[in-house]
Amino acid sequence: MKYLILIFLLVSFSACSPEKSPRPEYVLVIHGGAGVMAPKDFTPELEKEYLDKLQEALDSGEAILKSGGTALDAVTAAVKLMEDSPLFNAGKGSVFSETGENEMDAAIMNGKDLSAGAVAGIRTIKNPILAARKVMEDSKHVLLVRDGAEKFAREHDVKIVDPSYFFTQKRYDALLKARKHGTVGAVALDRSGNLAAATSTGGMTNKMTGRVGDTPIIGAGNYANNNTCAVSATGHGNISCAIPLPMIFRL
Repeated sequence: MKYLILIFLLVSFSACSPEKSPRPEYVLVIHGGAGVMAPKDFTPELEKEYLDKLQEALDSGEAILKSGGTALDAVTAAVKLMEDSPLFNAGKGSVFSETGENEMDAAIMNGKDLSAGAVAGIRTIKNPILAARKVMEDSKHVLLVRDGAEKFAREHDVKIVDPSYFFTQKRYDALLKARKHGTVGAVALDRSGNLAAATSTGGMTNKMTGRVGDTPIIGAGNYANNNTCAVSATGHGNISCAIPLPMIFRL
């Protein structure tokens, strides 16, 4: 039996069987952020665009889990797909800092062995979640930032793009209005009982250059442990200002 949940703008859309099970075969939960969006700007057409892309991300991760793939691969695939879309505040759709740059953060964690990787303040890595996974799998560290993270990504064949790739008029207009948008993330349980979590963000609109939020901090914005739970958080990201909304799956 599969058990899939799609979370978007604080509303849950369930794509699961009504049957109950203490532990389903696999689970995938994703979020496309819980940022501020005025109702007048959220048209039925825009809602459909978001939901279609979220469903696409959900389907990409489910295909991996359904075929017996790992939770780690499932959350990577789901988050990467959302990073490739200009709709979300991650990767292509990342918001701008006060200097008009895109500075992105991402983290990933494997609940099986508690290994984790993260990058912060990056400006040229096309898919931050892939760089975070490389840090986890191919380095002796957990978190790399800015130039060091980008150098590491280049050396490990993670795709690098010109910063202009991340420019979208919608996000630039949001900078001028200093509006906020949401982070993306995914948590998954695979058929082997392993948990994984992945989170990616462009941070806060109009943030100070160099600001790093909770997303790449293991145990704050992202966490997975087979003995407890998998968590991906989205929200303001400054603990002194607001507590992020967590997306949690417990065994």
